[in-house]
Amino acid sequence: MANLRVRVAAGIVSAGVALGVAELLAAFFGADSAPLNALGATVVDHTPDGIREWAISTFGTSDKAVLYACMAVVAVVVAAIAGAIERTSRAAGSAILAVFGVVAAFAAVARTSASGALPTIVGVGVGIYALRLLTRRIDATEPQSDTEKSSAGGESVTGAPEKVAADATPERRQVLQGLLVVGGLAVVTGVGGRLFGVRRSDVSSERAAVELPQPTAPEVPIAPGADLRVPGLTPYLTANSDFYRIDTALIVPQVSKDDWSLRIHGMVDREIRLTWADLANRPAVERLVTLACVSNPVGGDLIGNARWLGYRLDELLAEAGPHPDADMVLSHSTDGWTAGTPLSVLTDGRDALLAVGMNGEPLPVVHGYPARLVVPGLFGYVSATKWVTELEVTRFDRATAYWTRRGWSALGPVKTGTRIDTPRPRGRIKQGRTVVAGVAWAQHRGVRTVEVQIDNGPWQPAQLAEEHSIDTWRQWTFDWDATPGPHTLRARTTDGTGEVQTAERRDVVPDGATGYPSVTLQVN
Repeated sequence: MANLRVRVAAGIVSAGVALGVAELLAAFFGADSAPLNALGATVVDHTPDGIREWAISTFGTSDKAVLYACMAVVAVVVAAIAGAIERTSRAAGSAILAVFGVVAAFAAVARTSASGALPTIVGVGVGIYALRLLTRRIDATEPQSDTEKSSAGGESVTGAPEKVAADATPERRQVLQGLLVVGGLAVVTGVGGRLFGVRRSDVSSERAAVELPQPTAPEVPIAPGADLRVPGLTPYLTANSDFYRIDTALIVPQVSKDDWSLRIHGMVDREIRLTWADLANRPAVERLVTLACVSNPVGGDLIGNARWLGYRLDELLAEAGPHPDADMVLSHSTDGWTAGTPLSVLTDGRDALLAVGMNGEPLPVVHGYPARLVVPGLFGYVSATKWVTELEVTRFDRATAYWTRRGWSALGPVKTGTRIDTPRPRGRIKQGRTVVAGVAWAQHRGVRTVEVQIDNGPWQPAQLAEEHSIDTWRQWTFDWDATPGPHTLRARTTDGTGEVQTAERRDVVPDGATGYPSVTLQVN
C-alpha cells in the first residue's frame, strides 16, 4: 500500500512537470499552445448548449475558473492512474501520458499552427522520462520474488525471510529525493512559465498610457432624472469592474495597439485596412449603449450600460463600398471567434461603433482592448465582438458565425425585458411603504411603460426615470404598501413600439429567455 501511494505521487508529479515545461515553452509560442489552455478551449467549443447555459447560470462569470478546476481534477486522477500502473517492464502509465500529449497537441494545432504542438510534445516527453526514472527507483524498493532471491544468493523459498530491498533506507531515500526534485521542477516551470508568459504578453501598461481621442460631439450628460439612486437599485451607468463578461476566451487575448489592425474585406468595392494610427485621424463619437448577453436568464444580471467611445461603423463600411447583394458582416476576433451581424443594422443610422473607450478610459483588456464592436439592439453573440480584427462583408447563406453553427438564431435582436432589483428574492421586509425598483430595457426601441403586479392582482404603472436614449435601459420605481404575509411581485415592460413583454416562459436557447421576472418574499 505504501508503494502504491508513492507510485501515485510519481504519476502526479511527472504529469505536473509535463504541464510545467509545456507552460514555460508556451510563453514563446503563445498561450493557446499550452496543453490545458488548448484542451479547455476545445471543451468550450464543443460543450452542448444545455451544459454551457447551466454553467453560466450557475457560476456566472466564474465559469472559466470552474472549468480549469475541473480539468485540474481530471488531470490529477489520470496522472495518479498512470503512476499506479507504470512499471519498469511495462510502460502503461507512459502510454497514458503519451495519449494525453497527442490529444493536447492536436488541440493546440487546431487553434494555432503546427508549431503550437511543440510545447506539449516536449513537455510530455519530459514527463514520461521523469515517470520512467521514478518508476525504476520505486521498482528497486519492491520485495524480490522467491526465484529472484534464490538466484541472487538470498534466502531460499523455505528459509526465514531476510531483510529485503523494500526496507533499504538508501533506495527509499532516492525515491523521495526524486519525487521532491520532479515536484519542484513542476512547480518552478509551471508557475514560472505562466508568470513569464503573462508578463511577456501583457498589454496593461501599454493600455494605461493610451490617450483616447476627443469626441467631435461629446455625449449629452446624463440627466439627474435618469439615475434615481434608490438603495438596492442598479446604478444607471455600470462600472467597468462590474460589467458582465461572457465569451469563449479562456485566456484573455493580449493585443498591442501597435500590432492591431482592422481589415474590411469580402463583398466590397475596395478592401480597407485600418491601423491604430489611422484611427487617430478619424472623428470619434461617444454614446451610451446598453449591452446584453443572450444567455441572460429572466431577471438575470448579464446586462450592463456603459459610455462607449469609438468610430461609426456605417462610415467605415461606406468607405469600403458593400455590394448591393451583401446582407451580413462577419466580424472576426483575434482568438478566432466570429459573429454574424445584419448589414442593414450596421448601416441604418443607429450608433453602431468600433469602440476603443469605455466609461472614459481605454477598453479594459477583458472587454476587448484595443478595439471591439458595440451595436445597440442586438445580443452580444451576433454583434459585440471583442479584440476585433476583421469585418468580412458577406451573406447569411454563405457564411455562418460561431454560435449560429451551434444552433442559435442568426439575427439575435434584444428582447424587451425588465428586472426587479429591490426588494431581493426570498427576503423579509417590514410592512408599510416599500419601494420596488428595477431596470427595464428594449434597446433601439425604447421603454414606454413598466408595470408591477402584486400577487395575482391588477397590473399597476411604475414611475419611470428620465429616458436618456432609446439605446439604454431605464430605471423604474413602484411604491407599494406592503401587508403582512407572503407575496409575489412581478414586472413587465412595454417597448417604444407598443409591444408588451411576453409572459411566455422560454429558455435562453436559441435567441434569448422570455417571461416575467418575479420576486417572492415575506412581509412581517
